[in-house]
Amino acid sequence: MIEEYKFGSVTIDGKTYNHDVEVRWTGEVLDWWRKESHIIDVDDVKRALEQNPKTIIIGTGESGMAKVSDRLKQEVKSKGIESIIDQTEQATKTFNIIVKEHSFVEPEARREKKLVSSTFFTLRFARVNDESAGEEGEQRKVIGLFHLTC
Repeated sequence: MIEEYKFGSVTIDGKTYNHDVEVRWTGEVLDWWRKESHIIDVDDVKRALEQNPKTIIIGTGESGMAKVSDRLKQEVKSKGIESIIDQTEQATKTFNIIVKEHSFVEPEARREKKLVSSTFFTLRFARVNDESAGEEGEQRKVIGLFHLTC
């Protein structure tokens, strides 16, 4: 779960990052670099697209200064991937909502009294089904790409 975003940093699962990140539905966090600081193009999200996500969320910075190219928008659309583009603060909240809504906890874990509400704890019990991800009981493949400044 993305716990906090503020200009220049994001805290995910208790760890603070001071650089742009790619966050996957599995809880994996990767460094994210772009060719041009404020332009997000196809090459900048190639690694994410290779994962065949159902949804890509792009955070365009605190004030939305980073721009997503039309070429990238067309590429994502042509692959049938849902895209959500918003300022980073809202984009991180949207990421959390989608991951939480589409996570699955085994019944035994649900009964566990000490179960924490962290999405990443929940993801340990997630089931992934690429053909119908997002249906009840299955984990939706969502990737967030978050620009932390501007």
